[in-house]
Amino acid sequence: MLTRRLAAALLAAVTAGTALAGCTSGSEESRCAADGLTVTCAPDQRSTTPKVSGELLTGGSYDIARDRGQVVVVNFWGSWCAPCRAEADDLEGTYQATKGDGVTFLGINVQDSKDKATAFEESYGVTYPSLFDPSSRQALNFDIPPNSTPATVVLDRDGRVAVVIRRAVTQDELRPIVAKIAAEKPAPNGSR
Repeated sequence: MLTRRLAAALLAAVTAGTALAGCTSGSEESRCAADGLTVTCAPDQRSTTPKVSGELLTGGSYDIARDRGQVVVVNFWGSWCAPCRAEADDLEGTYQATKGDGVTFLGINVQDSKDKATAFEESYGVTYPSLFDPSSRQALNFDIPPNSTPATVVLDRDGRVAVVIRRAVTQDELRPIVAKIAAEKPAPNGSR
């Protein structure tokens, strides 16, 4: 029993440390707050978003740079992931409720086949775009290991990592987070 508790405590510490790494550069003093599997970073402690681009499930290509100036909610998911199925309606609901407020969503499908991923989106009525990333390269660029799916990352209008959530989310918890980040003023010329 004690071994299980120790293993759980170590896993929580490693997960929180990995999440915090996405919010600061190594030279900055951390002002990110961790609450369970959610990490929120102050504007002056946010790291730049890694390059995100690739093939969309529906065809065509996507580059996150085109969404600069908007809050971008990035969700890592797989059709094989039960918590991903549980959060799909909440993510779509939050997307629909916030898309008129300068907020956009991007799904990144990991470790999946294109047929299963497309069937998932159709089955759950997902209308925001999703990148097809069967090798999980995009997730690893965000320090999201494949075994951390689902995970949601909220980027501020300057393209920096504001919040990392390493579990399934509900609309009731995600919507206020998105609203708070959307209410922030972007830095002049996007340079914070």
